[in-house]
Amino acid sequence: MLADLSPLIAATTYWLTRAYPASGGALAAALCEAQARQAVTVAAWLRYPTPTDAALVGIAGPGGSARLDWVTGADATGYDTAADDHAWRTWVDEAVASWAACLLTDPELAARAVAALTDGGQLAGAPVEFRRLLAPDDHDRGAAALLRHPDLLAPVATLHQPQLLERLRPGPALIA
Repeated sequence: MLADLSPLIAATTYWLTRAYPASGGALAAALCEAQARQAVTVAAWLRYPTPTDAALVGIAGPGGSARLDWVTGADATGYDTAADDHAWRTWVDEAVASWAACLLTDPELAARAVAALTDGGQLAGAPVEFRRLLAPDDHDRGAAALLRHPDLLAPVATLHQPQLLERLRPGPALIA
């Protein structure tokens, strides 16, 4: 992927790891973040498959975290309401967060998503691996127990799950 989706990927990863934090210290936090980042990266590349798509979201903006905060109840708790904390939240992409939640809770769907990127050529020549997303070990699963819990992520995952399933439907490649 030549287009730069890094602000969107970073903000959406940060939102997921704050909404569903690791427990167990610095190593667990790093493992949880790695899994979230891999899921968000796959979701972002699927959602914005061309440089034009990525450029458009860079210009228009991804929409922010307001609805995600509402769905998870973070808005009612006063969580991160400081004015200086708002800027990164504008780069959170609700659909990408939802798709990442789907990938984190469904290993078969995650494998299909990575295969779609490979088949679609987005990973051609890119030294990218998604082991922590596709084949988490016991440490990964323990570190991301909240992040991979289907019941906890269901409110976020169901927001845009139909669009992800449509995007991964067998047949001709679809433009997101």
